[in-house]
Amino acid sequence: MHIGISSYSFARLMRQGMTYIESATSAKAMGYDVFEVQALRLPDGTDRITYAQQLRAHCQSIGITMGNYTIDADFLTGSGGDTDREIERVKAEIAVAVALGSPGMRHDATFGFPAHARRKSFADTLPTLIRACREVSGYAATHGVKTMVENHGFLVQDADRLEQLVCGVAHDNFGLLIDMGNFLCADESPAVAFGKLAPYAFHVHAKDFYVRDGALPNPGKGWFTSRAGHYLAGTVVGFGVVPVVQCLSIMKKSGYTGTVSLEFEGLEENQWALEVGFENLTRAVAQA
Repeated sequence: MHIGISSYSFARLMRQGMTYIESATSAKAMGYDVFEVQALRLPDGTDRITYAQQLRAHCQSIGITMGNYTIDADFLTGSGGDTDREIERVKAEIAVAVALGSPGMRHDATFGFPAHARRKSFADTLPTLIRACREVSGYAATHGVKTMVENHGFLVQDADRLEQLVCGVAHDNFGLLIDMGNFLCADESPAVAFGKLAPYAFHVHAKDFYVRDGALPNPGKGWFTSRAGHYLAGTVVGFGVVPVVQCLSIMKKSGYTGTVSLEFEGLEENQWALEVGFENLTRAVAQA
């Protein structure tokens, strides 16, 4: 497996002024093989295609491979609740993925129903999500970009739900980005979920969390709640409760040879966390 990192992991540093080009340089210096671009949010007036091409050229010049392009999407509530408009908006992002030289693009499926919805079961969402994901992936295939959704957003976070979606789309260009930490947001065992979803994986994220029982007092700032009300806080990969080695072992046994990208969203000092995360993830890949 190739060890990568998402630009999302540099979020705190980027809020302080670090650029995507600088974060790619930092990733290379720390030893990461692949740089994954999240959102490509740029100042107003900046041409994203031109910047994406510049970032691609920079990564080539320093010897780090361009990984996934990752964007937000919501086929239920995005674009004012107009699914067709949201499909077209997501399809337009393929041009950025192409400019970056990204082999794949991750888009979300949905973060939940609009407040006025009368029925709110996952089954109610499936026809809409299947149609939208299939249309986006079919378009992306003509540009040489694979598409995928992630276990993300609570409503589409469980392994069984993701399997229903990917099998419903039934397109060779469509698969899953499986994030080993995100299953905890749906109170699901990461290892059990990986065992179910490994055959559909196009990409893997390594993320770690601390977990505290929801019956205990709220730990305070920096923690959020899972769907069942347990408390979670992001941390350095290898510090929390996620069985990183076990998840990677499942992927190896499935024949996966792609990228596993670190995603960090903890409270620890940003640069230090990414350095230690690289060491821990490299060791976990070797042990898996």
